[in-house]
Formats: sequence, structure tokens, C-alpha cells
Amino acid sequence: MFSKRTKKDKESLIEGFGRIKDEEFDFDSIERYFKNKDNSSAFQVISDKTCNDIDFHELFMFLDRTSSKVGQQYLYNKLRTVSADRSKVENNEQLINEFLINDELRIKTQLQLSKLNDSDSFYLTSLFQDKHIEPPKWFSIAPFLSFSSALIVLLSIIKIQIILLLPLIIIVNLIIHYWNKKNLQHYLYSMSKLLIINSVAKNFFAVDKLKTVNPDLHNSIKIIDSLKRRMAFFSFENKIISDLDALFYWIIEFVKITFLLEPILLFNVLKRIETKKSQIEDVFKYVGKVDCFISIASLRKGVYEYCIPNIFSDSIEIVAEQVYHPLIIDCVRNSINTNSRSVLLTGSNMSGKSSFIRTIAVNALTALTLNTCFAKSFALPLLKIHSAIRISDDLMNDKSYYFEEVLTIKEMIGYSQTDSCHLFLLDEIFKGTNTVERISAGKAVLSALQNNSNIVFVSTHDIELAELLKHEYDLYHFSEKINFDMVDFDYKLKSGKLKNRNAIRILEINGYPIEVIEEAIVIAKKMDAKEPVEY
Repeated sequence: MFSKRTKKDKESLIEGFGRIKDEEFDFDSIERYFKNKDNSSAFQVISDKTCNDIDFHELFMFLDRTSSKVGQQYLYNKLRTVSADRSKVENNEQLINEFLINDELRIKTQLQLSKLNDSDSFYLTSLFQDKHIEPPKWFSIAPFLSFSSALIVLLSIIKIQIILLLPLIIIVNLIIHYWNKKNLQHYLYSMSKLLIINSVAKNFFAVDKLKTVNPDLHNSIKIIDSLKRRMAFFSFENKIISDLDALFYWIIEFVKITFLLEPILLFNVLKRIETKKSQIEDVFKYVGKVDCFISIASLRKGVYEYCIPNIFSDSIEIVAEQVYHPLIIDCVRNSINTNSRSVLLTGSNMSGKSSFIRTIAVNALTALTLNTCFAKSFALPLLKIHSAIRISDDLMNDKSYYFEEVLTIKEMIGYSQTDSCHLFLLDEIFKGTNTVERISAGKAVLSALQNNSNIVFVSTHDIELAELLKHEYDLYHFSEKINFDMVDFDYKLKSGKLKNRNAIRILEINGYPIEVIEEAIVIAKKMDAKEPVEY
């Protein structure tokens, strides 16, 4: 039977399932686990550059439906790291589907996870990722001082005058005690949360369906349980600071000062935690993974349409049917089959080229990390994602736009020559330089990138570049219609290169002087006919 509060929480969870979170996102804390984790064994770590190109923070805020800060940190890391191991995908899908259809299991699980949904839970990662504070060399006197206090108290029973020695020791203990307060504050929240997360993991592990997430977790739970008695002291400390009245607090504080309980226990616990980091991370990942599966289930519940991707093992192509970008309201859907070739897009500004490239990038990412795509169907090989979509001048390092682009694309060329399959996403290649060199360098680079089983999606305004690459790339375009004084974009992907050019017409309908329009038309016609232009 649910209590009144639990009933209210239950109703909130039922109502919120499938909905976007309405809360602030503390990305500095959310990213903590990812930034401090060794992901060197991952198939790919998604770069900050690519994250910026695809508006990763906005995407994460849409995808994240977790119920705990632990799950939030785990989900962030999952989206930034692509794994080549897909052996557990089927088992994961069974649990995700269970959360979709089994409201009772999902709600009970979410109620447990909500115990870890306050900001203090972000600090759990410090227990297994940070280097712990070590006691100074002089700290070896602390046990002696504690023992001396205890001995004086005992001997004073026999001879009361001995108690007069206690204030001398208490003064020294007082200095050590308050010196240690800074150390204690550093771990107070994370230690109390460790007891909670271990309890949550234990409750999950008692459920057969949740046990499958990590059948060997019982060893880690048991090891952390062995720290419970010592760590409960700090949980109590956290509670009395906020709950008990000042008098009782100072009585307890006096006892701790007298026997140096806080610093001795703290460094004792930290020493033990140092040897249990892998078990603590096991429990963290277990709880985070369960929360992540509920988040994926909620995401699928809330979107208009989704599909489970098909990951090719023997084909280098992307096949998307009715694919859309989840962050674009009423996004126009498009379909494409690369047929083992790369794709070059032409079209005017605002016609949809960049959005389509980002759509492919986002769906490739969620396919490989969440096994979920925003399409009727989506198929791709296991690949690494690289982008050069949003490049800007680096004024702090005195780098121009063009130089930044040169360095980014140089990295891509290096990746393209490795054994892995890569997806390269570029928007308006080399637009920071002159037309002749932009087209010639662009052609050479794009020819190089699409070799070695790589897939390239690139947009350009240069019809000449499309002509040069028509035997290597499949050509597509986005176009607009101009009706009287209106520009109408349909955002539909069309085969072939763009044939109509409307840039000058758009200047005209926006009120540019007639002499400017007439001169632009004359020059454009001469350039099309390869006639010399007089200046």
C-alpha cells in the first residue's frame, strides 16, 4: 500500500512518463562522470567539436528522462561513448520493453531512483574517480590523543582530580577536529549517498528482471555493505546538522572532539574506500544503467515515431526512411539510401541542408548509443562520427575561420585512412577562402574522405563542385519556390543537383535597388557563359 506521499509521487510518475523534463540542467555536474572516466577502450568518444555541431546539450535535455542524478550522469556518458560490443542489446531491449508495458515495476523502480535525485548525488562519482585526501604525517598522534582522552575519563572514576588533565588534550583535539571539518565536508554528501545507492542497488538486485543487468553485482553490494557501520556515522552527522536542535548538536560535537572520532573514522573509511573503488563504480553503473533503460522507454513513449536501428555488419551504407530531427517541431521527414556512396547536397541558405546533415548525425548517434532512431526505419554500419558543421574564428589563439577548418578537416583525413568505418559530416566545405581554391581543394578532400569504406555527407553552394564529384557522390538538393514576394521552402530532399538559382531573385523581393539587381543579373549571365566580366 502506498502512503499519501507515495501515491502523489506515483501519480506524478505516471503523468510524467514520456514527457520532457521541466527542470534546470547542471551540465558541469552531469558531465563529471564522463570527464573523469577512462573511456580509452570505447569504440569512439564523441568529440566536443561534434557535440557543438549537433547542439548536444539541447539534444541531451530532450533525450534525458532519467529519475536520478546517477542515471543522468550515466546517460550522458553513454551518449558520448560508442561501444563496439552489441552482445547485450537484445537483453537490454527486453528490459526496456518491460518498463514500457509494466507500469508497476517501472514506478517501483523510479521511486527507488528518486532517492538519488538531489544534487548531492552528483558527488558519488568522487568516491571512485577522485584521488582521496591522505592524512598528514603528524596525524599519527591522533589515535594516541583519542586513547589518552578515553584513559583519563576512565581513571577519573577512580580519582576525580585526573579529569583536570582532559582540558589540555581537548584543546589539541579541538584544533585537529576543526582542521578536519574541511575534509569532512568534502565527503559528507557522497558518503551518505553511497549508503543510499547501495540500498537501492540491493532492492533492484532482489528483482529477477533487474538482476539480469549485472548478475554478478552481489559481490560489490556485499563489499560496500561491509563499510556501512563506519559510514553510518557520517550519514548521522549530515542529519544532525540539519535536523536536531543546537543543544544536542553541541553535546554530540563535544564527544567527537574529546575522542577525535571524526578525523580518525574519516581517514579510516577513506583508506578502505580507496581499495573498493571498482565495486563502488559497479554499483553506480548498475543503478545508472537501470535508470537509463527507463529513460529510453520514456523517450520512446513520448516521441511521435521511433524505430530500432539495423546495424549492418557487412554493408557500408545508410538507409533512412522517413527520418526526422527530434528537436525540430513538425520536422519534415525525408528518406535516403546511400547505396554505399557518399552524399553531396546543394541548395540555398535556409533550404534545409544543414538541418538534414544534423538529422543524420543525431540519428546515427542515438542508433549506436540508445538503439533508438527517429524514423520509420534506419540502418547503418558500426561507424565513428566526425563533423565540421559549426566552425568559428578562435580569437583567443589568433586562428582564422579558414585555419580552424583546415585543422578540423586535416583530422578527418587522418581518420579516413584508418581501418574503421567513419561518417564525415561537413557543411559548406572551405567557405572561408576564395571560389577557385575552395572548389579545387574541396574536390580533392572530398574524394579522399569517401575512400576506405567511409560515408560522407557534405553540403555546398558550389554547383561546380557537384559537377566535379558526380561520379563519386550521389547528388541531392533542397530547393525553394518563389511566388510573387514570398519564398516557400518545402524542406524536401530531392535527387540530383540544384538547377534553379534564386539568390538574386530573393534580393529583389527584399527591396534591393533595381540597379543592383540588374548589374547582378548581367554579371551572373556572363559568368555562366564563361565570358570576361568588365570592372
